[in-house]
Amino acid sequence: MQRVIFEIISNRALTEQVYEMCLAGDTSAITRPGQFVELSIEGLFLRRPISVCNFDEGRLTLVYKVVGKGTADMAAMQVGRKVDVLTGLGNGFNVEVECERALLVGGGVGVPPLYRLARELVARGHKVSVVLGFNTASEIFYEQEFRSLGVDVVVATADGSQGVKGFVTDAIRESGVEADYFYSCGPLPMLKALSQSVNIDGELSLEERMGCGFGICMGCSIQTDSGAKRVCKEGPVFKKEEILW
Repeated sequence: MQRVIFEIISNRALTEQVYEMCLAGDTSAITRPGQFVELSIEGLFLRRPISVCNFDEGRLTLVYKVVGKGTADMAAMQVGRKVDVLTGLGNGFNVEVECERALLVGGGVGVPPLYRLARELVARGHKVSVVLGFNTASEIFYEQEFRSLGVDVVVATADGSQGVKGFVTDAIRESGVEADYFYSCGPLPMLKALSQSVNIDGELSLEERMGCGFGICMGCSIQTDSGAKRVCKEGPVFKKEEILW
């Protein structure tokens, strides 16, 4: 974990509620896709945890949804503003898994951390398929960014306004996607349904409310096959078989 002062270099709306913020600063503590950072918001006691969408030397990209005062304040931040950030938090996805065909499944704001993961898997020579789930067409984001990586992309919308009508599990079944390992991030009901319907090994990145973000408060604990584990510290990424639903 490292505390860094970043400078906002862009902050733009991707949809009505989802924004992309790019920042300049020291990203050396971020080492794996699937990790997260915590931003200090003026006037709020608790930092806001945001998954890392992408990172390069000196540049950090966050994609977040406005759901309350903290993220609303983030959306209003202007270029040039300095932001206090804790970086390198959590354990990310394992990109060294031996597999030929990887399936990445994201739902809503669970999509962003999969972008960097897809980028790294492609660089390692894996065949990558990505399934993105949203409620409706107006909420879709980053579809073209994934396609620009050269991966296969399938989109599902619950109302059928774009792509496959239904959930990500419907899209996987209807598109005939084949894989020997999967990675996923999204709401718990989606992760549970995916785990129970896909008969291959995989990893799940969980979304939980976090107090401290680095394992002190125990507020984000979940039950696993080896006892309680903290999403912010032992996670947010867990192996499929670890989770007790």
